[in-house]
Amino acid sequence: MSEAPLMPKATAVWLVENTSLTFDQIAEFCKLHPLEVKGIADGEVATGIKGYDPIATGQLTRELIAAAEKDPNSKLHIAESKVRTPEPKKIRGARYTPLSRRQDRPNAILWLLRNHAELKDAQIMRLVGTTKHTLAAIRDRNHWNSQNLQPLDPVTLGLCSQIDLDFEIARAAKEKPKVEEDRAQTLVSAEITTAKPAAREHAAVFASFKTKPAPAEEDKIDVASVFGKKAAKLHEED
Repeated sequence: MSEAPLMPKATAVWLVENTSLTFDQIAEFCKLHPLEVKGIADGEVATGIKGYDPIATGQLTRELIAAAEKDPNSKLHIAESKVRTPEPKKIRGARYTPLSRRQDRPNAILWLLRNHAELKDAQIMRLVGTTKHTLAAIRDRNHWNSQNLQPLDPVTLGLCSQIDLDFEIARAAKEKPKVEEDRAQTLVSAEITTAKPAAREHAAVFASFKTKPAPAEEDKIDVASVFGKKAAKLHEED
């Protein structure tokens, strides 16, 4: 099915006034009913509407109109434009939430705040279709129903799809700065601490310890001479 021209009724007015095309041909091209085109020709429909020239806008050519006038059974089609216009970007508006699901939105926001703290406010607003004021009230526990809120998965509630949730989580993780690990305070693995040292290391370790020299043997004491000297001393005193 071909596209309708710009301003169909105004285009039909111009074709009725400036061509000899049949009502069926004009109706087919402008996506109107043949009786409506007949009413335009009779002045009963589209009164006060100024005709819109489809040739000036590049929607038709004079050759296409002339060929259609000769053959009443032929159909008009919008001419291909020589200038390629870029497709307009679709502006994504706020996510629509059905009325039956809107009461579950605060519970979903609470779930996202608790389980995915890395998500930004804009990401949460896109996922569940909430406002910044409601989001701040739930985070600060100033919401009017904060005492009765329960964290519930927004995917389970039908507020967003799992694909959208995973996409936002991956984006938040990608934007999060990486924290460098402090390897100076890293514990040594058990494999290193429990590994058996090599024989050379054993030899080097034990070689560093020098054996203490054995203490010299004390001179043998002559008991008889000691007690003899003591007895002689006592005899002299007497």
